[in-house]
Amino acid sequence: MTCAATVAALVLAPFVVVQRVGRSHVAQPDDVPASDAVVVLGAGLRPDGSPSTYLRRRLDAAADLYARGVAPAVLVSGDAHDDYDEPGSMRAWLLDRGVPDDAILLDREGYDTHATCTRAVSEFGISSAVVVTQDYHLPRALFSCRVAGLDALGVGVSTTSVEPWKAVLYRVREVPAATKAVLDAVTR
Repeated sequence: MTCAATVAALVLAPFVVVQRVGRSHVAQPDDVPASDAVVVLGAGLRPDGSPSTYLRRRLDAAADLYARGVAPAVLVSGDAHDDYDEPGSMRAWLLDRGVPDDAILLDREGYDTHATCTRAVSEFGISSAVVVTQDYHLPRALFSCRVAGLDALGVGVSTTSVEPWKAVLYRVREVPAATKAVLDAVTR
């Protein structure tokens, strides 16, 4: 094997592992079993503090799953500091879609996917969940949740973007992010 092929194999190995583990736990929205919670991973806010387009898609899917009785709670997880409150904005969006306040759990320390999954188990006592995120991110999210001890299935939502280059960038980002996910699984 050439040096370049060896390097390529080392770079892609974590991606392949993460994809294989994660994809084996992807479900269709109509096929998810009852769970302790629906987990919504953060995806940024607009300048006015409202959820980004990607995040609104995640929240709408979570509200639908909640309304169908898939889980008694929705855990919203993201960054919160100074005037930036991703979980607070997510909560407001869900309230407007009929999810009651007492069913919404806020994780203001979900700084990355691994942290969200770990905290779902350790801080919120969730043992089974339906994770909602964009389809390109779903395998990595499920990998991280499963290695954190969360019995998770996932539902992917649309990645359609008015800026197609961003969708490409987000997919390419999954290669190094998979390496981080594997390292997080081993070290944290």
